[in-house]
Amino acid sequence: MTNLPIDEMAAFALVAEHKSFAKAAVALGVSRSALSHTMRALEERLGVRLLNRTTRSVAPTDAGERLLARLRPALDEIGAAVEEINTYRDSPAGSLRLTVLPLATRTVVAPMLARFMAAYPQIRVEISSDGALRDIVRDRFDAGIRPGERVERDMVVVPVSGPIRLAVVASPEYLARKGTPRTPRDLQEHDCIRLRLPSSGGLFPWRFASARRGQDATGGETFEVAVDGRLIANDTDLIIRAALDGAGIAYVAGENLDAAIAEGRLVRLLADWTPPLSGLYLYYPSRRQVPRPLRAFIDFLKAERRAPSPAR
Repeated sequence: MTNLPIDEMAAFALVAEHKSFAKAAVALGVSRSALSHTMRALEERLGVRLLNRTTRSVAPTDAGERLLARLRPALDEIGAAVEEINTYRDSPAGSLRLTVLPLATRTVVAPMLARFMAAYPQIRVEISSDGALRDIVRDRFDAGIRPGERVERDMVVVPVSGPIRLAVVASPEYLARKGTPRTPRDLQEHDCIRLRLPSSGGLFPWRFASARRGQDATGGETFEVAVDGRLIANDTDLIIRAALDGAGIAYVAGENLDAAIAEGRLVRLLADWTPPLSGLYLYYPSRRQVPRPLRAFIDFLKAERRAPSPAR
């Protein structure tokens, strides 16, 4: 029987699942050339090709697919065994990988991250902040943070924020040139700066609720206005900057705008018509055992939500 180190098997599984030496090397913290050498040595030892390589892609062979199908459950069991041993530690230890919506990075994770890492010095944290809808199982993340409507139903969810305030805003200079919209339908006569969603590639819909219901309407009947404009971007910070510079009207999360509105650099429009989105949720796959670093992070987030806000 051939004796093979577990780390070589785990490296092969990552390459086969990512279909990329570069991505697997980043996940393992090794160089691409070292990982390629490890895979060639593994194939020579087994006497069978496990991966088909071209200049642009990597894919498992039939033998590689069969090995991966048997290997992944075994590696998961080993990981679970290690996590179970970790329960005997005085303090949680290990790695924590999160995929987080940029809004959640700014409003939920960033304000508490330094305190969490100080409280748990043996936990290594990796955060991928982007708007794409990641498959956290396939991409080997421990958890993600997204709005509730964008979380798959088979996930375990933990609320980490209240409803997300949205705001329609423009600069005083733009409004002086183009006039002020009084109803959502008036936006069709304006230059609106639209957001391209990284997850689907579609445009973020400009949805509104009946006047005087918008601020409190987390559900119920809403309507959508088909707006137009010369600028489309997939970066919220760029959209806000363009609105500040008078390029048009923006429709973005209000948490990003409080300072600019208070200072008069942006004017909030149609506030009575603007419904909030559902809150942000941390989500993770249903597992027999939650990894201790993730459990520590969830408990810390819950404690942060219960803590009173500091006086300003």
